[in-house]
Amino acid sequence: MDDGKPTGPQAKWWSRPAEGRPSRSGPENRKPETQAPENQASETQAPENQAPENQAPEGREVQPSLPSGPPLHEPDEYSTPPYGGPGPWAPAPPVQRPTPAHGTPVPPQAAPLPPQPSPVDPQAAPVPPQSSPQPPHPAPVPPQGAPEQPPYATTHGAGGPGEQRSPSSQWVQYDPWGAPGQPLTQTGPPAGTEPGNRKNRRGGAFAGVLLLTLVASGIGGGVGAYIERTGGLTTVELPQASHDNGDRAPESVAGIAASALPSVVTLHVSGTAESGTGTGFVLDARGHILTNNHVVAPAGSSGDITVTFSSGETAAAELVGKDSGYDLAVVRVKGVSGLKPLPLGNSDNVRVGDPVVAIGAPFDLSNTVTSGIISAKQRPITAGGEKGDGSDISYVDALQTDAPINPGNSGGPLVDTQAHVIGINSAIRAADSGKGTERGGQSGSIGLGFAIPINQGKRVAEELINTGRATHPVIGVTLDMKYTGDGAKVGEKGPEDGPAVTKDGPAAKAGIRSGDVITEVRGQRVHSGEELIVKIRAHRPGDRLELRLTRGGKELSVTLTLGSASGT
Repeated sequence: MDDGKPTGPQAKWWSRPAEGRPSRSGPENRKPETQAPENQASETQAPENQAPENQAPEGREVQPSLPSGPPLHEPDEYSTPPYGGPGPWAPAPPVQRPTPAHGTPVPPQAAPLPPQPSPVDPQAAPVPPQSSPQPPHPAPVPPQGAPEQPPYATTHGAGGPGEQRSPSSQWVQYDPWGAPGQPLTQTGPPAGTEPGNRKNRRGGAFAGVLLLTLVASGIGGGVGAYIERTGGLTTVELPQASHDNGDRAPESVAGIAASALPSVVTLHVSGTAESGTGTGFVLDARGHILTNNHVVAPAGSSGDITVTFSSGETAAAELVGKDSGYDLAVVRVKGVSGLKPLPLGNSDNVRVGDPVVAIGAPFDLSNTVTSGIISAKQRPITAGGEKGDGSDISYVDALQTDAPINPGNSGGPLVDTQAHVIGINSAIRAADSGKGTERGGQSGSIGLGFAIPINQGKRVAEELINTGRATHPVIGVTLDMKYTGDGAKVGEKGPEDGPAVTKDGPAAKAGIRSGDVITEVRGQRVHSGEELIVKIRAHRPGDRLELRLTRGGKELSVTLTLGSASGT
């Protein structure tokens, strides 16, 4: 039964025979000659040193000559590639018959050769196609004794069948599996083309592309620069909250500031030797303003005091009274109407941790608002002492706050959440001095500010407005300020070698003696003479106080009524 395989002998690929093996020849290895006898004669007439090349007639495929002798491998009974024909799963491709390229010049010295008979079985399967043209396979090495073939390659379609080209002629390749009727592939440029002109055209095209790129880049850069300068091709509108009426909660910092600022003023003081800036606040509609004594001190008795209100209006002021022991002073402006007094609170109601707001002109920056809390109460501090004789030292049972206070805040109000004054900002603790509390130094705030309680400030202000002078509560003793033990010790001698306990004074009437050490005032511990003075001045003259003291190792309790002394 016919299964699609050829029934005759199949053509095989042969390897180079090894030496010493017998050559194979016979009728099974060759097919009947299909060429004319004269082709055979031509083959026998070839030169001895030149083997005839296999040249097929026009339109026929050329196969390499099969050398005689046994193969180096066993025949493949399945005829699988590359040694046999295509397998039964793929039919053999049709034989391509390329059309010769007529008119291709051939060197004249190439002698024509007669056509040679093809030793390949026509029924043998051709070589499978490849993806790209490959160089021709080298001719098989002839067996020993066979004449060597010259290094010539056959060409098809180059002037007719059987022509030969010299070794120096250029190889011409073609695709045997290409479409019928296609011309052979040439290694050189197509006929009629000039490499020089093509290069010129390519150069012109490249220059045109380059010019177009430069123009486009310039236009794009100009557009980008315009967009960057103008913010875009369209108008940009950013979202924004609508305008409100400015109202804030009264207990907020903004609400407190809005309520208190119209009553706060900035004082500029100048004298013959020095000048300074401070803060004050309006006490009543008559123009009385409360501030610190060290703010107005540079003016002396003939200096100038100028008051600037929060609205920017200014007015001249005159001194009403001052007291260095309390560090308080009152000035008055005239010819000004519409003043808004700042309401006074009660410092006894203040608790540690309460929020507070400080208003002033730190470093001459008017209407500055800072906020914080009450850090401590009844903090005994002393400030001043620049004169050396102690006449300018102030003793304050102060409120401590962490609201930022700086030079220029002195005399300004410390207000609570109801915008009521609870203290007068007076001193700060300077980090670089290490010597205590300063009033007029230029050191910045470190969160340790001190304010005179408004209860004490109210009493002193009233006395200054009414009489021009303030009174101090006293117990009638001279203290030993050099005592380093715990408590306040009564000295051995008083001023001008007088007694340390004033005769018929409050202390003498209560039974206090020289050498006694006072340790408590109304249950509050006293650790030094300065603290005792602070505690005493926190009260009014005529107040009754209970004191606790030690005498000869024994503890005693006494009660006395505070006396009064004129301040300075």
